[in-house]
Amino acid sequence: MPYILILAGYLLGSIPFGFIIGKIKGVDVRRSGSGNIGATNVLRTLGPAAGGTVFVLDFLKGALPVWLAQGYSGDPVIVVLCGLAAVVGHAFPIFLAFKGGKGVATSAGVLFGIAPEMAVFGIVLFAVITFLTRFVSAGSVLAAVTVFIIFLVLGKPLPYTVLVGLGALLIVIRHIPNIKRLIAGTEPRLGEKR
Repeated sequence: MPYILILAGYLLGSIPFGFIIGKIKGVDVRRSGSGNIGATNVLRTLGPAAGGTVFVLDFLKGALPVWLAQGYSGDPVIVVLCGLAAVVGHAFPIFLAFKGGKGVATSAGVLFGIAPEMAVFGIVLFAVITFLTRFVSAGSVLAAVTVFIIFLVLGKPLPYTVLVGLGALLIVIRHIPNIKRLIAGTEPRLGEKR
């Protein structure tokens, strides 16, 4: 059962909702804007309704594997592996030749599954940073790293702290091109076309 749960987490994470919704609207988001299948590029390409829908679905595909693992096992290690599998599935989906998104919404969903209050804090922090700077990438990276630091400071359970740390690391790595553009002053702000 643990292996089935982990595999299910990966497969759920691999569902490319951004790509699917784009196709429904006649657009391949991989060939529009940044080429990313995540909510931000869908927002820029197809508008707020499509972008919001993708965010919610990507969020749920992170939370659902965690809830399933908690319901069937309760073992924190299995919960962590299922959550991590969902994030990896989003970033490297088997359905799109392992070329996926940056994992922000799915990581937020996983976080909501293990620590709802921290997920709410992270989303609010992301929203504030993004609103003040209009850089989605800055909001994503800073929120992820801050939540991990808080987990360390508060002494949260080790398996969950490791999971949040790995999620934050993946988000930072996937945003390296964005970070380089932020430093160079060429990163597009929210509302600007790429």
